[in-house]
Amino acid sequence: MSDMITADLVDLDLAAETKEAAACSLAERMVTLGRVTDLDGFLADVAAREAQMPTGLDGGIGIPHCRSAHVSEPTLAFGRSARGIDFGAPDGPADLIFLIAAPAGADDAHLTILSALARRLMNEDFTTALRTATDATAAASLIRGEEAAQPEPQPEPAASAGPAVPAEPEAPAEESPAAEESPAIPPVAEEPEEPTKPADRVFRIVAVTSCPTGIAHTYMAAEALEQAGQQAGVEVVVEPQGSAGFNRLDPAVIAAADAVIFAHDVPVREKERFAGKPTVDVGVKAGINRPAELIAEVRGKAERGEITGTASAHASPVDNAGEPGEGYGTKLRKWLMSGVSYMVPFVAAGGLLIALGFAIGGYTINKAPSVAEHFIWTDHTSWAALLFQVGGLAFSFLVPVLAGYIAYGMADRPGLVPGFVGGSIALTINAGFLGGLAAGLIAGGTVMAIQKLRVPAPLRGIMPVVVIPLISSAIVGFLMFLVVGKPIASLQKALTDWLSGLSGANAIILGVILGLMMCFDLGGPLNKVAYAFAVGGLANPNEGSLKVMAAVMAAGMVPPLAMALATTVRGRLFTRTERENGKAAWVLGASFITEGAIPFAAADPLRVIPSAMAGGAVTGGLSMLFECTLRAPHGGIFVIPLIGNPFLYLIAIAAGTAVSAGLVILLKGARKTGRPDQAAEAGTTGGGITGDGRAGADAKVPVAV
Repeated sequence: MSDMITADLVDLDLAAETKEAAACSLAERMVTLGRVTDLDGFLADVAAREAQMPTGLDGGIGIPHCRSAHVSEPTLAFGRSARGIDFGAPDGPADLIFLIAAPAGADDAHLTILSALARRLMNEDFTTALRTATDATAAASLIRGEEAAQPEPQPEPAASAGPAVPAEPEAPAEESPAAEESPAIPPVAEEPEEPTKPADRVFRIVAVTSCPTGIAHTYMAAEALEQAGQQAGVEVVVEPQGSAGFNRLDPAVIAAADAVIFAHDVPVREKERFAGKPTVDVGVKAGINRPAELIAEVRGKAERGEITGTASAHASPVDNAGEPGEGYGTKLRKWLMSGVSYMVPFVAAGGLLIALGFAIGGYTINKAPSVAEHFIWTDHTSWAALLFQVGGLAFSFLVPVLAGYIAYGMADRPGLVPGFVGGSIALTINAGFLGGLAAGLIAGGTVMAIQKLRVPAPLRGIMPVVVIPLISSAIVGFLMFLVVGKPIASLQKALTDWLSGLSGANAIILGVILGLMMCFDLGGPLNKVAYAFAVGGLANPNEGSLKVMAAVMAAGMVPPLAMALATTVRGRLFTRTERENGKAAWVLGASFITEGAIPFAAADPLRVIPSAMAGGAVTGGLSMLFECTLRAPHGGIFVIPLIGNPFLYLIAIAAGTAVSAGLVILLKGARKTGRPDQAAEAGTTGGGITGDGRAGADAKVPVAV
């Protein structure tokens, strides 16, 4: 592992001016050494990781990183910028840039080395030594930890931290025996804790840190929390949950803890282990940038007796407090997407079963008697009725599941009971999906309010399973039955009547709007809002709602199909990786998986997204104009037999696909025509910015959306 970084992977005079150009410049060094097999594919993976969360850290550090199938061996490249490069850190540009490349199947030893570097970045002596390094060989040796391994102290800043000490028994959770045997970067020496008087009980905190790749931020947050705990006289034990898995904290350690800190951007695994304790739940960057504040906050909660509900495990993260500056609108979007994401499987299963029932038994199958009382094994109508009735029952869970998991996203498991109760009430009073949305928000807000109450210690154990569900369900029931339920039911009825009466220009305009929404963020929040609107109409189907469902699915199929067509017709405008993705996009688009266009949008959003929106708008409008209908909420071309006016429906999809593909080809072709020779440009600009605003080095750097 000693050659994970060499002098050839160090650039002490990095000339790039943007993070995209910096990543490209350092990645090209990896390609030269054979560490990266496909520059375009690797940079697309780096951009996708950057789009999830900026990788800039306080202290002038940028750590773009990813796990990629285009990396042949774990590699680290380092660049030092005199002018600084903006990586999204709160305190300004970064002058120390580390590009970390891990193979998609990296083992524990590889990731342990990378995580050791992440921990060392929290040491000021280490970063100071890098800023004063005079040659690439010395910088590479310092990063490998060879300076720290010298037997004699050195006068340079790197040596001021003292000799490295052996790893303590409580090693980072990711480390395995294999990792311990590898020549990983030695940990930075730590000052011994001040002895604690026997009569004083040390405040104990357990923490979990995690980030999307589990390489850098995970361990930097762990190191920051541990250091802040030492300074505050608090015992902090961290469980880093990284890419290679994690070692669970001893249950006795968790049981003895006074409080919990979650610093994560991916779901905390086995979160139930930490239930019933004062909790602070934030993003992983908060754990790096303000660990002392988090410790003070959770100590305050413990002193006040607050048992804070943990955030939903599916979000990234869905938390009550949120990051500093995160508005209510952002948190509301996360909560709503929580409910929608859990609802979609019920939509797919129930809707497709209903559609199959119609396909086999005809549109009168909804009048068939219950299969529990009348079922003929040799009669296809009985089998159609079985499919229809099972699908109908699955569909009946949509509103309760939506409400329940909105509340779950806000308040974790205590929100489930009042959320499901409120959703069921919404069905009872005919408030539909709007009622489910309101019930979920009311239930989650009620539970969050109860969790903030100061509770006597003897009652804390029964709060999540008895007290909170009991009180919150009663409050939600009262509000839904007697206060907000009836007005929402009236609004739902008005919306249903409006959809039923849609015709002519109004229908076409609605189709255009839904098409634009489906293609704007390619499976993101706006796409999900349009899809949820269409699915909500299937709960009480009428001619208008079936047209809406058809328009939404048709528009959602356009982006991947258009990218597939464009890569087939004009492949030279796309990278090799994009051409491979284009082959898969045929199947994804035909299956109504809009996310198949995301790799193209991530690499070139300013050309791909407007083109996709234009095609989606054409398809949505034409579908409404042709009065196409759809009873299934999913399935793509595989449910064409269930579509009203199927031939015209296919024409609408083909027209939108042609428009999008044509625009993409036109825009990309214009860009290529107006550029200088790419190879010459790469050699002269060193990864700078071209005249059209894209990164240099033949514009291979993707731009995250």
